Amino acid sequence: MNALLPPARPFEAALAYHARTKHSLKGYAAGPETLDWDMQPNPFREYEGAPRTALPLAAEGLGVSFAEMVSGTVAPAPLDLAGVALLLELSFGLAAWKQLGPDRWALRCNPSSGNLHPTEAYVIAGRIAGLDDGVHHYVSRDHALEHRFAPSGPDVVVVAGASGFAMEQRFGPAGGAPSLFLALSSIHWREAWKYGERAFRYCQLDLGHALAAVRYAAACLGWTAHLVEAPSADIARRIGLDRAADFAGAEREDPDILIALAPAGGDLPALPQLPVGGRWMGRANVLDRHPLYRWPVIDQVSLATHRAGADAGEGVAAPALPPREATGDARAASVILGRRSAQRFTAKGSTMSRDVFLGLMDALLPRAAAPFDAAPFEARVHPLLFVHRVEGLSPGLYALPRRDGVIADLKAALRSDFTWEKPEGVPAHLPIYRLVETDCRGIARTVSCHQAIASDSSFALAMLAEFEPLVTAEAWRYRQLHWEAGMVGQSLYLEAEAAGFRGTGIGCFFDDDLHQLLGLEGAAFQSIYHFTVGRAAVDDRITTEPAYPGRGA
Repeated sequence: MNALLPPARPFEAALAYHARTKHSLKGYAAGPETLDWDMQPNPFREYEGAPRTALPLAAEGLGVSFAEMVSGTVAPAPLDLAGVALLLELSFGLAAWKQLGPDRWALRCNPSSGNLHPTEAYVIAGRIAGLDDGVHHYVSRDHALEHRFAPSGPDVVVVAGASGFAMEQRFGPAGGAPSLFLALSSIHWREAWKYGERAFRYCQLDLGHALAAVRYAAACLGWTAHLVEAPSADIARRIGLDRAADFAGAEREDPDILIALAPAGGDLPALPQLPVGGRWMGRANVLDRHPLYRWPVIDQVSLATHRAGADAGEGVAAPALPPREATGDARAASVILGRRSAQRFTAKGSTMSRDVFLGLMDALLPRAAAPFDAAPFEARVHPLLFVHRVEGLSPGLYALPRRDGVIADLKAALRSDFTWEKPEGVPAHLPIYRLVETDCRGIARTVSCHQAIASDSSFALAMLAEFEPLVTAEAWRYRQLHWEAGMVGQSLYLEAEAAGFRGTGIGCFFDDDLHQLLGLEGAAFQSIYHFTVGRAAVDDRITTEPAYPGRGA
């Protein structure tokens, strides 16, 4: 990462970056002119010299149903090595290997733009049975943990408190209870290698995918997962990203997210003290020995949107909505491991029943359940839906405002001739509104960089975010809005898979051309992610191999 000074007003850097990296019908954001796929950066980070712990594989034997996962009715499993292994397998582990001719590539449980996977996962463990205390890095290719930091001496530190000096645990709360956190980071070069300046957006969307993937995996174990609002510098220190010597010559990682995990119904673990002793182990591998391009603007926006303080955040309670009525006997693990990003859709086979469509929309509402209860923020991302092939719904443009108070703002911001009619038979709690009845397949395709996946599907959508006022108030919200959009995307991925359909994220779209069509002026709302769902066309030339060949459960 280049050494850059933060701007005087960080929000200006975030807004300028977003404007600079917009695609349009007149041209695309700055990126590489050519790609040499033989020179793609290594998709797997490792720490050479760090001790390894091989993790058991257990997803195939997990009997939890998809309905149980999303309804939160799974009995809590112990916080032990087996649970940590299953959590990682279902959130960051490999789902399969694919091969076409001489090309072979891995698929993972967490979706990623271009299958480039900039997100890295670290475990911060205290008193987890079977796992050494300290910081561990997860290697998805091998389903193994690398021990990065081992605390030394007594597992307590003396700190000054309001009533004098007190003893606090370094890697676990008092009483010897287990303590488990996940920290997520990004290697921006993995995305920038292909996507250039727009890559920072995709890294943040992938963090949202990953956060939702962790929450779903935790639900399979009867655990909760909650975003901890920690300063970026603290996250870096906790997992050793600030240790320059450990990354000498290697690509640096950007600190992003800290997640606390605990059995449902129990207390969340206290945040561990920052590492102040012990031993750091391992040195990061070099992912690209011949980098061809660098994009300094990514470092600038990253620095500007780092979180400086750990304020309380919004702390908004989830709206009082009816429980999800998820049904069916699909196994949660089968859905998670079977999830794929569709490359093409069969237009004739993409007609979707009204009930399935309404079920997918219902799953996107913020509830006190997986995945949206993982983030303590009010809903700020609202899908606009290009409905193409849904039985009982006229083709056209629809809106799904995910926050009650935003409807008036959307009506004022969007075109005045939109009708805002609620289709007949839509449940009262589901805020779906028809804006205009029309064949919008051509529009959806055009604004999504002319991609047929946006028009051959059952429906496509653009995620409108409440944008400039939020980012101006707190620049780090630029990241958070993308995380929320990624969580919406991951929900659609799994819900579509469970219903027999398939989804795919669309990161390439013409930002302001879409805004113009919608009547949007200024930057109070901005589209930050597109998505599409339909019936996938299968390419029989591509073969599938097991994720971990030769390893049993």
